[in-house]
Amino acid sequence: MQHFQNDSPVAENQIEGDKGLSLFLAKMPENIQQSFSEEQLVNIKAALKVAKWKKHRIDLRSSIGFFSYHYYYVFIAGREDREMSRQEQQIKRISYLLFITAFLSFSTLLGILVLYLIKSAMGIDIFPDFSFGIWSWFQGNIYP
Repeated sequence: MQHFQNDSPVAENQIEGDKGLSLFLAKMPENIQQSFSEEQLVNIKAALKVAKWKKHRIDLRSSIGFFSYHYYYVFIAGREDREMSRQEQQIKRISYLLFITAFLSFSTLLGILVLYLIKSAMGIDIFPDFSFGIWSWFQGNIYP
């Protein structure tokens, strides 16, 4: 790169061949490109790295009209490449724990429901003269 006023090998190695920085500088006139110091270029590169957007595996963007207002939503998902702070790591662990707890709870309740329906279909009556009403509802609405 020919943008340096001072030829320090440390800064040049940090900036040399950086595609994002090259694209950024290419949008400027030549005299402006050459006016940046090495320290400024290193800091611009760091700022571009933070603001870098990439393609996500799932990228869903749309807007919804609600009366005279329009609201947009964005749902993106993909592989996590950034380094997280300690607080973000803690939030990630708590979220993961809550997700696993919710999934196991849902799976357990669904399993109990399926076993109850199988028991009821077989005509097994554990508590005489008592019913939760699930089998009656299932027969009337789901399985006619």
